[in-house]
Amino acid sequence: MVNTESLRISEIAQRASVSVDTVRYYERKGLLRDVIRNQAGHRRFPSSAADRILVIRRATALGFTLDELARVFQRRAAGQVPCGHVLQSAKQKLAALEQHIAELQSLRETLVDVIAKWEQQYQQTPHGSLALLLESLIRKEQS
Repeated sequence: MVNTESLRISEIAQRASVSVDTVRYYERKGLLRDVIRNQAGHRRFPSSAADRILVIRRATALGFTLDELARVFQRRAAGQVPCGHVLQSAKQKLAALEQHIAELQSLRETLVDVIAKWEQQYQQTPHGSLALLLESLIRKEQS
């Protein structure tokens, strides 16, 4: 049996724990389909829109953009199967994340070294004098 329940925008927002503005924005971005207007011109959403919003929220938390998701949902609506594309996109996001983590780890190691040097430089600086900690970042390059 097909669920034909239609809900007001505020009801969908409440079910999905988002604001009404978020629901409107997702509709404008093409993420929510099957929205109809009643005789008074008010939006009515299928109850499945709340689940779609939850999918959108979780997918964006994983790094998918709204535009990417809109394309996936458009492909689905056109009868295509975008699952391979979604999987490949997730793999690319993971690779980019791993690269970013490696860069952050390298930055962390550099910062730990810099702080150790600055601690020593600061302790060796006479009270009331400038330690010129930031300037020490370029002294090595100029030597």
